[in-house]
Amino acid sequence: MIVLTRLNHSRFAVNPDLIERVQAAPDTTITLVDGATFVVTESMNKVIEEITDFRARVLATAAVLSRADDPQEER
Repeated sequence: MIVLTRLNHSRFAVNPDLIERVQAAPDTTITLVDGATFVVTESMNKVIEEITDFRARVLATAAVLSRADDPQEER
């Protein structure tokens, strides 16, 4: 999940796998695959950075777990 901020300064978490598009015109609008939209204070570049960081954490965690499950892996 990534945490974003609505224009009223309330924070919410969204699953980045459900984001269909991010627009900046001029406010940043997140559109989910189900059509739900959210206007956020973060810039489009910041949202993309958050999504990239989330995906990197998922891949890093998967690699650690994969090594932990491999009994032949040297430690």
